[in-house]
Amino acid sequence: MKKLLFAALAAMVLLPAINAQDVQQGKRYKMYGVMFYNLENLFDTINSNGTYDLEFSPNGARQWDGRKYWSKIHNMAFAISQMKTDATPYGPAIIGVSEIENETVLKDICRDPQVRDWHLQVAPYHDSPDRRGVDVGVLYNPRFFRVLNVTNQRLSEEDFDRARAAAVPERRNDPQYDWNDNFRTRDQICVVGLLAGDTVAVMVNHWPSRLGGQEQSSPKREAAAYMCRRTIDSLVNVHGDNIGIIFMGDLNDDPMDKACAEALNAKRNIEDVVGPSDLFNPFWNVLAKGVGTLAYKGQWNLFDQIVCNGFFTKYRDSKDKPQLTYLRCEALNRDFLKTQEGDRKGYPLRTYSSGVFLNGYSDHFPTEIFLVKEAE
Repeated sequence: MKKLLFAALAAMVLLPAINAQDVQQGKRYKMYGVMFYNLENLFDTINSNGTYDLEFSPNGARQWDGRKYWSKIHNMAFAISQMKTDATPYGPAIIGVSEIENETVLKDICRDPQVRDWHLQVAPYHDSPDRRGVDVGVLYNPRFFRVLNVTNQRLSEEDFDRARAAAVPERRNDPQYDWNDNFRTRDQICVVGLLAGDTVAVMVNHWPSRLGGQEQSSPKREAAAYMCRRTIDSLVNVHGDNIGIIFMGDLNDDPMDKACAEALNAKRNIEDVVGPSDLFNPFWNVLAKGVGTLAYKGQWNLFDQIVCNGFFTKYRDSKDKPQLTYLRCEALNRDFLKTQEGDRKGYPLRTYSSGVFLNGYSDHFPTEIFLVKEAE
């Protein structure tokens, strides 16, 4: 009896969105975290990409040696280890990452003593054509998630054509909308698997940068959004409303910008999500409260977003949660991840600043969503 009472009290404390009546009826819930983190230039020390990789090598401008590399690995593992909660003692079930050089750096994080007991695994890895040699990837905890299939998508001429067609007439001839065979950016990874018994697709992206200006570079991110939209629609065509889709990444745009709000069509209000193809972006309201994941000249942005489809909102108003249901989101702006003094106080504590090694973490804060489901 004492054990049952403790479980009921824990459910009330840990899952505030679940009402007391549900607890009294004996329902038990499990929570699962899904996190995204831009690891900011996590390179090894070997120059394997010529000019673009020279900077992060012992003889490069940053003198990127073994000491600095293993310190970076230690810091990344520590940051991830601190993202556990009472309801998720083994940390996030799934972690999408960006700005990583290769599979080796991810395996080194998984082997770090701070997270080794979690037994994190690296989803099948893919090298993108990005000129800087950085990719996206997925870490997962096999206790909770089982990988079934992995595919990778690349920006295409079709995606740029769709972005151009959606542009206002006076901008349709903008050369930024033209496909360029020499344009290289990060490919998208899509990992389909079973999370808490539900079929879930996890899409991780790192959209083109704002180089040249936000408005001028927006067409490239709009094209990337249409590529993602194409993948989402394909998944729904195959699985209908039986698949949960989680889209995440460093989008280099805020939730209200054109690529996110129009091309991807991720909605601000959960009430507007009515079907499996509809997307809910909970970080829109987070940014509206002045909370971001990176800052520049006093201005906060929230590029690091996690979006979910209608599968996760279907039972949000029901007393029953027979499938994974969105509970809440968070920008994980922990104090230890922040610069503690100077004109950048409160900003993310990055690895380098103005060429000086700070032994920090990343120039982005991580983000996380929490899902809940009735325990069997």
